Amino acid sequence: MTSDVSNRPEASAASPPAASLKRIFGLGHLVLFGITFVCPTAPFPMFGIVSSVSRGHMAAAYMIAMVVMLLTAFSYGRMASAFPAAGSAYTYAGKAIHPMVGFFAGWAVLLDYMLMPLMSVIYLSLTAGRVLPQVPEGIWLVVFAVGITVINLFGLKVTNRANFIMTAIMVFVVGFFVVAAAAALRSGTGAATLWSLKPFCDPAHFSWTAVMSATSIAAFSFLGFDGISTLAEDSRNPARDIGRATVLVCFVCGALFILQAYLGQLIWPDYTSYPKTDTAFLDVSRLAGGEQLFFLVSFVLVVAGLASAVTGQASASRILLGMGRDRILPRRIFAYIHPKYSTPTYGILAMGVVSLLGGFFFSFRLAAEAINFGALLGFMGVNLSVIRHYYIRGNRRSRRDLMPYLVMPLGGFLSCLYVFINLSNTAKWIGVIWCTLGLLHAAWHTKGFRRALPSVSLVAPED
Repeated sequence: MTSDVSNRPEASAASPPAASLKRIFGLGHLVLFGITFVCPTAPFPMFGIVSSVSRGHMAAAYMIAMVVMLLTAFSYGRMASAFPAAGSAYTYAGKAIHPMVGFFAGWAVLLDYMLMPLMSVIYLSLTAGRVLPQVPEGIWLVVFAVGITVINLFGLKVTNRANFIMTAIMVFVVGFFVVAAAAALRSGTGAATLWSLKPFCDPAHFSWTAVMSATSIAAFSFLGFDGISTLAEDSRNPARDIGRATVLVCFVCGALFILQAYLGQLIWPDYTSYPKTDTAFLDVSRLAGGEQLFFLVSFVLVVAGLASAVTGQASASRILLGMGRDRILPRRIFAYIHPKYSTPTYGILAMGVVSLLGGFFFSFRLAAEAINFGALLGFMGVNLSVIRHYYIRGNRRSRRDLMPYLVMPLGGFLSCLYVFINLSNTAKWIGVIWCTLGLLHAAWHTKGFRRALPSVSLVAPED
């Protein structure tokens, strides 16, 4: 790998301090970060939306989404082995295909990472508002946006401690819900059975178009497994551990999501009768376990929102760091790393501002739909990067190499493309506007495309 950009000839005394990210994460830390980012309870806030759109086939939507995400997870792992640096899709596509492709992949994923903490802050405010309706929603937005930013400013050691506590709480509540739902079904609640194919395929209501539309929304619940790749420069052995952690997180969380969707759908089979779609799982939990489970789920939704917002903001700031180092974004701002806390300070603050202001303009559903546009574009870029880097450029074309370096990434690309096509028109318009802004920024940065974008840099963090 090349040396730090601060050692390049063009670096000047005005460059940011030569602080760097620290290698503090092992495989266990990365898995914990990924599970926390994805959130074991991710289907809770998405329940009403995915169930309604899929016409009661939420478990099927999550199963398809898991397969699609697993193919992409393998691609992330292979690219992390080749390019173990912060930047995620931006770095991979930029190095494997072309800097301009990397820019647009990173720009698309940046939309995902900008909106993910925002969406968490919105849902935190909605949930807190149901528990304490006397407090204005705007107050909750400010409290949560400022809180997650402060946690991230003090570094990943603090973030990781918070992650451990929050993940333990979420896993406990998921277990509690599973036990309560099973007991309720046995006693005659909802479908009154533990075994049914209807959450996967109910001939009376099944629609492939509806299920695929729901899959494009359900895919949001998996977003975060890719965030592990942004910690390559915080990892002790990124070439080995990033890929393993990415696949592990995707598989474990996918199994949990399908189980939650299956039981929730059986508890409340009529997907047309939720009192309020955005918070439908609160009503499902009350039916399954009474007021005790209702308040426990309300509490864990706050915990899950905090966890997702904290980890999402940490990942977004590291994508900004990669772009800042390459002067795609203002280097003095986004390439700055705090000398004491080893955090990309201004990137974190920028994400905090987006979460704070965006909470007053975006709805929960609108943010959820828009997030998938950027994520799926970035995923497609990563899958193509595997083919370009290994199969084409690296000449890995033996019979043994065919599956990992061509068939699987091509399958991941086509699957993501199919889900992308099924996004809502609203999500597509938001994405088009965002990509247009990216095109204008690239045109300005390259003087009307008369000069090339800088090559993606790979920086070796200090121990």
